[in-house]
Amino acid sequence: MEQIHRVGTIEELILQGMLYGYILRSPVASGTLIRINTPKLSSSYTLITARDIPGIPYLTFNATRLPIFASSTITYIGEPVALLVGPDRNKLEDILRSTEIIAEEEVPQFDCSIFTSDRIIAKKSIPNKDIDTFFKRKSLITEGTYSTAIQEHWYPECHGALASYSYDKMIIRTATQWPYHVRQAVATMLGVSENDIIVEPTVLGTHLDGKLWYPSLIACFAGLATYICKKPVKVLLSRIEDFQYSPKRPASKIVLRTATGKEGELIALESRPIVNMGSNGPFAEEFIGRLSLGTMGAYRCPHYKLEAYAVHSNLPPAGPLAGFGFSQANFAIESHIWSITDRLQINPLEWRKKNALCKGDTLIAGIPIRDAVPSEVLLDSVAAMSDFNRKWSSYELLSRYHRSLHKFPIEKSLRGIGVSLGYQGNGLLFEGADKGNFGIEVTLEKSGSLVIKTSAIISSEETQSIWAAIAEDILGIPASTIEFAPIRTDQVPDSGPSCLSRNTTIITKLVQRACEAIRKQRFRDPLPITVKRQFRPTKAMKDGLPFTMLSWGSAVVEVEIEPITLRPQTRGIWLIVDGGKILSEQRARRSIQLASLQALQWACGDNLSYENGLIPPEVMELHSIQLQYNPPPVSVEFLWNDSEHPKGIGELPFTLIPGAFAQAVSQAIGKSMRTLPIRSLDIEQALQSREELT
Repeated sequence: MEQIHRVGTIEELILQGMLYGYILRSPVASGTLIRINTPKLSSSYTLITARDIPGIPYLTFNATRLPIFASSTITYIGEPVALLVGPDRNKLEDILRSTEIIAEEEVPQFDCSIFTSDRIIAKKSIPNKDIDTFFKRKSLITEGTYSTAIQEHWYPECHGALASYSYDKMIIRTATQWPYHVRQAVATMLGVSENDIIVEPTVLGTHLDGKLWYPSLIACFAGLATYICKKPVKVLLSRIEDFQYSPKRPASKIVLRTATGKEGELIALESRPIVNMGSNGPFAEEFIGRLSLGTMGAYRCPHYKLEAYAVHSNLPPAGPLAGFGFSQANFAIESHIWSITDRLQINPLEWRKKNALCKGDTLIAGIPIRDAVPSEVLLDSVAAMSDFNRKWSSYELLSRYHRSLHKFPIEKSLRGIGVSLGYQGNGLLFEGADKGNFGIEVTLEKSGSLVIKTSAIISSEETQSIWAAIAEDILGIPASTIEFAPIRTDQVPDSGPSCLSRNTTIITKLVQRACEAIRKQRFRDPLPITVKRQFRPTKAMKDGLPFTMLSWGSAVVEVEIEPITLRPQTRGIWLIVDGGKILSEQRARRSIQLASLQALQWACGDNLSYENGLIPPEVMELHSIQLQYNPPPVSVEFLWNDSEHPKGIGELPFTLIPGAFAQAVSQAIGKSMRTLPIRSLDIEQALQSREELT
């Protein structure tokens, strides 16, 4: 099998006569741009602003527009206002330091707890005028507010792009999950045909969906500079620049109120999720749609009311991170269920087995579940893997005893264990103006070789190996004769964004269908035979029923609170996953294990936050990803079945682990933990408030 050849990193690429682009950024979070004062520039240096854009001056994401450069209105600190281009990086840095950006500052709005209607970017509402009647009955009422902080992405190279001309075509090189979006963005900005722009992706590496849309913005900077200067231009963010201004997982606040019966069964659920999308945050509709779907978790509830909002603020635009809104929502509902089961002193595993969704039930908004839900098998399996029931009983006895004391014995280790259940829907809810029509192309050449063409960006060569194995099995040809075309938008079809396990669930199926079509034609039609296959949204998707196939999973997390320091240490993570047909067990297990550590980092890592609209530079030096160096054991098993279809599983750890971790800490200290991340200081404050109440 011939591997896909991909260009190296942006930092490594150097072209003859190449110029460099440095971004000038707003010093204020809200206001009006008055002017930009630069020293006198020689003919070798160029200042580019919004006035120089020949086409449409913003990126579009469904109903959201994001300015490429601020022309007048400024909406966040660090918003690009101009690009300084020249041949000498040291000289550019000198000019940058001598440049003054004059802006008339206005009062910024960073918080989204209270907001006006004009700040709403997207919303989802499911009314229920009778909901209050269920809270007036003799039922257990539980209320809670659950907050999550922003999270930084993990990727090896900062955002960057290199633009150049090849005859009459502009070549854009950038590390992106969505090459055709980059092409569309640059072409629209320049006012040219998309066929005049060729995107050639560079090495992507681990990204956690951090390079889904932001590379399109950086590519616009490089493309505009090349269009104006007629020379190759590279724009590469510094590490601090990337850390401060690139998209983060958005902060959220979810208010839940439930009415439950005598055995804890959910009777009514009222939820009000709010997500801070920053300035004109792209994918706001996707976030709020998934956040809404996730607020009920994987559990039955006959009556519910929902008001969900994605809100604009004067922070840098937020963006997708693996799990999208599901991770925030599932953390909230799983933590809320801990409060219910703790008050009723019910085993949380048994509660989930009794109240989990089943085939024939509906998700929130009436979305039906058409396939069997293996919740009981998943819960029993993960309990056996982790010895959950024995540990939970032991830790619960200790926790109840400690709660009876006036002061928690922090000089001793405290332990807890938590369990969660959840699902993953595959693909985007809102695909965009093309209605999600993406495809691939497969050709059986006269030589007998097979060429697979797709713009899907892979993070591991194992994905290619899986697609090659499928082709080899269907067509009976040696793997050595299977080739993958280099990914360039002038040579491969638009396969859509590589996120939310689309490569596994959609592209894999398209490869299979194309090879099956070739098998039918190969002995009656002359070679070469080319087959194109497209993914089109089903009628159910168009009718608002987005998920025809769900992946399910359950996780257990065990923690120990260190004496005196109160630092939460994870003793172990156990996951069981129903991922349909597992194409590569080794790759799937490794993917789940890595994602589990990344999810845990969000649950107990540094509390990353904006201060007056900006992440202070010194925070980057203190910010660490500790779990890389001292990871807890992660055990992963799969629920094997006769399914013929692979399901996406990569986002499940982000859905499952934060909630299980929070429950484990809650049991250990005898108090519900309702914020992420959970740090020593949070535990200390929780214990102090409990003692004050006592």
